[in-house]
Amino acid sequence: MSDPHVFNNQAMATYFQVRIANEERQYAAQAAQTAFDLLNKIESHLSRFKQDSDIARIAALAPGETTRLSEPAFACLKIARRMEEVTRNAFSVTAAALQTQPTPPQWSFLNHEIRCDSGQVQIDLGAIGKGFALDRMAELLCEWGCPAFLLVAGGSSILAGDAPAGLPGWSCGLGNDNSPQRYWLKNVSLSGSGLAVKGQHIIDPRSGKPAQRQNRAWALCDTGAESDALSTACMVLTEQEINEVLATEKSWLVFLDENGNARPMGSRALPETAPN
Repeated sequence: MSDPHVFNNQAMATYFQVRIANEERQYAAQAAQTAFDLLNKIESHLSRFKQDSDIARIAALAPGETTRLSEPAFACLKIARRMEEVTRNAFSVTAAALQTQPTPPQWSFLNHEIRCDSGQVQIDLGAIGKGFALDRMAELLCEWGCPAFLLVAGGSSILAGDAPAGLPGWSCGLGNDNSPQRYWLKNVSLSGSGLAVKGQHIIDPRSGKPAQRQNRAWALCDTGAESDALSTACMVLTEQEINEVLATEKSWLVFLDENGNARPMGSRALPETAPN
């Protein structure tokens, strides 16, 4: 079996990597570049740092005003709204707004438009945007006939497609590349959130205070957007609340850091263990 082809790109203030197996290198490179082009387009809509992005236009709305959303922004925000509901508001794309506003801003959808209902709708998609981009890149690679891929966004999110030939999946660890807890992953996403790198940067949307319940959490879900959002929510949820969420979402699995080991929670079967 030949090694996967590896391609790198900078976007969303981090690095993205595309690994493609079972394909000729030149064709894999063309597919990866097309995926990176799509990533850059998505970033132009979702970044709060670009003045002409959807997110920047939303932040400029006064109560009662609306703006029409691009398809990527609308799709990402729909997933974000669902994740807010499923996690009992432990995840919110407006959590950071509580640092400058006394109460959470309120917003609603009107078809493909978003309406500012109150406050200033300062949206930060940092906890879901990378995973959403991975999902869209995965769809494109499948359209190109490259289903055996591993997509990586920074050190926090991965999305595995089909397994490379001769292997049960892609070997992925919980944490850094030298993590002793590794699993064979395929057609699933794994995301992690924690305090080690950026400190107390995760805000509990329900209190406006920094997350302090967990040191690190990982989420295994079917999509990158789900795993990104869920791992963030688990940083502020109690273990009982996590179990309640997992009781309704049987396809999700959560790992919580416990004295250096990742303890699984949920009814989804653990992936097959991979060697170090």
